[in-house]
Amino acid sequence: MVLKNIDNTLSSTFYDNQFTGVLFLDGNSKDTLFSRNSDKYFTPASNTKIFTLYTALNTLPDKIPALRYLKQNDTLYVEGTGDPSFLHPYLKDSTAFYFLQQHKNIALHTGNFQDSSFGPGWSWDDYEYYYSPERSGFPMYGNVVLISNKVGAQILPEYFNDSVVHVSNNTNREMHRNLFYFDATRTDTLEVPFKTGNTILKNLLEKELNQKIKVTLQMPIGKKKILHGIKADSLYVRLMHKSDNFIAEQLLLLSASETTDTLNSKLAIRNTLENLLPNVPQQPRWVDGSGLSRYNLFTPQSMVHVLERLYEELPKERLFKIFPSGGVSGTLENSYGSEYEPYLYAKSGSLSNNYCLSGYLLTKSGKTVIFSFMNNHFRQPLSEVRLRMQQIFENIRDTY
Repeated sequence: MVLKNIDNTLSSTFYDNQFTGVLFLDGNSKDTLFSRNSDKYFTPASNTKIFTLYTALNTLPDKIPALRYLKQNDTLYVEGTGDPSFLHPYLKDSTAFYFLQQHKNIALHTGNFQDSSFGPGWSWDDYEYYYSPERSGFPMYGNVVLISNKVGAQILPEYFNDSVVHVSNNTNREMHRNLFYFDATRTDTLEVPFKTGNTILKNLLEKELNQKIKVTLQMPIGKKKILHGIKADSLYVRLMHKSDNFIAEQLLLLSASETTDTLNSKLAIRNTLENLLPNVPQQPRWVDGSGLSRYNLFTPQSMVHVLERLYEELPKERLFKIFPSGGVSGTLENSYGSEYEPYLYAKSGSLSNNYCLSGYLLTKSGKTVIFSFMNNHFRQPLSEVRLRMQQIFENIRDTY
């Protein structure tokens, strides 16, 4: 009866002019409950973060490597690992900051970051929006500027105080430089990515540490030590609950730094596909950590494969804490709710005309269903797409 209801829904005229792929799998018996176009490629949007999460869980320690360092004579040589938490406005981890404060002669090596600031295929005109910060080897403040009028004009980091013009403008920032625009009548907080680079990084560090910083072309010869900082799960929860693109991208850099001396997302992706997930169905085209790129191509089968691995490798309590729960938390707080206990733990992914949802569905009979539901190229309202998905989810919850 469950299969017939799903088939009837997906065969309606609503789905005529879009592309939909679905796979429902019993998490314990491994039986396929329903499959349609599950071996076809889709633009996954933020469902890509499921692969990023798996990569991080299998390469990073319980506490994130905050930086690498080596002391020679009276100088502390440091290099970034890609850790996104340094003076981050929401993560608030100060481990690395307090460590650096204890040293008076600091040389910063930035040559290990060998990647582009933006991912392949990112929309060029997203540079000014909060969800598209630049990638970097030693990020600070989440690589964004916070501008607020809540208690007078507040700008974080203060380094950019003289770079904010209080006028209404069509854009939040100049494209190629750190000149920001903020309408003085706004009552909310504006979050704008800033342009990164060695000069900005050096200036920001010098201002925060209140001392001069030297930028060096290479680290001295010797064994580098690692300073560990924030708990990894705190990054994973924000990654999935807030669908944080910046953390997603930095996690790939962190993963690369654990297996190589180079911060490059391609290296992390290659390691995952070749060594961690060599048997993933339909080899994906995977180009970034966040899913901002429309170059990414994944199938529902590949998504379910990784979700199945996570289900087998992590305790349920930890796994379901990392994923948003329907009607309760994260990006699903206002979707797929229940008058009883949450029944859906999943990651959504949205780009214009695309909406995907992949995760875990708990049935009333006590079963766990692993699923991926991918919708591409629809023109109907997103609310209508979600409504039909919810009807299918509730039917499985109540009858399987």
